[in-house]
Amino acid sequence: MTAGGYGSMRVTDADRDNVRAILADAHAEGRLSLAEYDERSAALLEARTYDQLAAITADLPNRIPLSPPQVYQPSSVMPGSPGLAGPANGLAVASLACGIAQFLGLWLLGTIPAIVLGHKARRQIRRTGEGGSGMALAGLVLGYAGLALTVIVLTLLVALGVAVFHSAPAGR
Repeated sequence: MTAGGYGSMRVTDADRDNVRAILADAHAEGRLSLAEYDERSAALLEARTYDQLAAITADLPNRIPLSPPQVYQPSSVMPGSPGLAGPANGLAVASLACGIAQFLGLWLLGTIPAIVLGHKARRQIRRTGEGGSGMALAGLVLGYAGLALTVIVLTLLVALGVAVFHSAPAGR
């Protein structure tokens, strides 16, 4: 007879831990000698199927309780998935909005808030597991891109001003 009807299915580490606890209890109760305990523990390390686990505990009164294996069933929201873990974090949405707004005419008014809100949102998302990590990252990228463009434009304006100042005739 197969173990719970799952005989040739592979076992998990949790199943091995259950059998390890059963063997330890049996040894503590005197049902297994130290040699038998060692022999079965070695077999436990090699066990890969439910049948093999059942054979290790077949003569023990509290043998392995085999429950049906957990079957993976995908869902639309997986816990711990970045961006899919629930409603989006409000700071992430604000960061993305500021990042976009800076390129629509609010230049510096959107740059710094996009960066600050993006960092705060990512910290909250890591702590709470909320969704929106992609929006927070996009807000950060847009904020830093706007900051870099600002620095480049200001550098070019200063260089142009210096060049014009030095090329002007000295007599005027």
